[in-house]
Amino acid sequence: MATARLSGTDQTSAGRATTLERGKLRVAPESAWVLACLVLDVLMLVGAALASGYGASRAGSGAMPLRWAVAFAIIAICLWAIRGLYRLRLKPRLVDDLGRVVTGTAVAGMTVLASRLLLGEEATVATEVVRMTVFAAVYVSAGRIAWTLGAAGWKRAGSLGRPTLIVGAGKVGRLVARRLLTEPESGLRPVAFLDPDPLPDTSGGPDLPVISTTEALDDVVDRFGVRQVVLTFSMASNDVFLSLVKRCNELGLGVSIVPRLFERLPDRLDVSRLGGLPLMTVRPSNPRGIQYAVKYVLDPLLAAMILLVISPILLAAAFAVWLDSGRPIFFRQVRLGRDGRRFEMLKFRTMAVSDLTSVPLDLIRSLRSGGVEGEDRRTRVGRYLRRFSIDELPQLLNVLKGEMSLVGPRPERPEWVSEFERLVHRYGERSRVKAGITGWAQVHGLRGQTSLTDRAEWDNYYIENFSLWLDLKIMLMTIAAVARFSRSVE
Repeated sequence: MATARLSGTDQTSAGRATTLERGKLRVAPESAWVLACLVLDVLMLVGAALASGYGASRAGSGAMPLRWAVAFAIIAICLWAIRGLYRLRLKPRLVDDLGRVVTGTAVAGMTVLASRLLLGEEATVATEVVRMTVFAAVYVSAGRIAWTLGAAGWKRAGSLGRPTLIVGAGKVGRLVARRLLTEPESGLRPVAFLDPDPLPDTSGGPDLPVISTTEALDDVVDRFGVRQVVLTFSMASNDVFLSLVKRCNELGLGVSIVPRLFERLPDRLDVSRLGGLPLMTVRPSNPRGIQYAVKYVLDPLLAAMILLVISPILLAAAFAVWLDSGRPIFFRQVRLGRDGRRFEMLKFRTMAVSDLTSVPLDLIRSLRSGGVEGEDRRTRVGRYLRRFSIDELPQLLNVLKGEMSLVGPRPERPEWVSEFERLVHRYGERSRVKAGITGWAQVHGLRGQTSLTDRAEWDNYYIENFSLWLDLKIMLMTIAAVARFSRSVE
């Protein structure tokens, strides 16, 4: 195995110069993204200023002076930049971005208001600033929503997919390739593997060419038009990887790294330096900590409020089930919750009483990698209840009793759990928290005929990265997920 061949350092100086010169002619994706987002935000701020001025004239009050409107816009854009709104990320985080837009706009408004009051302007300027702040938050948020949804559509269509080289053709490398192919909104399109000693593919991974060290990195980049490199695991030495990263930087390629122990790395990380040596300290959430305690206090209160609001829907659904197929109205089934505790989960019955039989375990085992759910045994009303997830709403009563949470991993049947724990890596860890009506896996489409392995992975991610903000985000995403699911079954 030749390090020089893998890293591309055997290229001639003239060849390197030509490659770098070609790279300079391209517009870097990061720069194009920053420019597009900045122009969009400026246009939205201009529109907000015009709308605020028009609203002020209609209300018979004064509009914010131009100099202060410009100062407001500059402060807001600087705050958004500090919060990372102008970074090119692999996957969009729309809800997080909207939160940053609103907080940045609010801070900009408070800064401008405080400055004007300190300079001796009258207290009536508060109306001008508040009006401008509200319009700016609404306009910029609307622009971001349109931009994110549009960009996601272009990425899914392949218009914005960057050709991506994956270093390492083992289990993790092929998992990365599968995820990128099934989630084109990431903007990365895998085109090949680079591995000096690839393992045999036993996972049925994507059919991509595997390039060995007989071909230099520069040649691979030119051959496939590579713009991004993802480093996974390989038998190559650290020196080879370091040389590869150095050459990628010289060619202006984006580099992403799958770290060791990735299964246990939460989003909350502290990076310290011991000289040139990075030291990462993980800060996963504690299922026995104060945040979860607050969550479990809020859950029954919120469930009671939701039950009060949607009670007409519940009554209508119960009446429809009774008219369609009689009693019982509810389907009751024993499930396992936190720490393996059993409870009786409630749902509106969506199948005929004669069809309420257990699904064979050998059929469920196939769900480890996707699987099937069997024939459709739903009643006429049951199809509509499932389509809009109305059949799950009685579980709010389980939340009210403290057996479940609004957000968390979906509960499973006791007779299946031990089998799943044997088949699926880290499946049992999801029982560290209360089961939920909706969850991180469900809002990402992992419901029904989907992989149990993927569901366990997403559920454990939620547990280790839990926050009240994440719960709120999941509940907002649930609305969009239900709408998508209902359209997909039309």
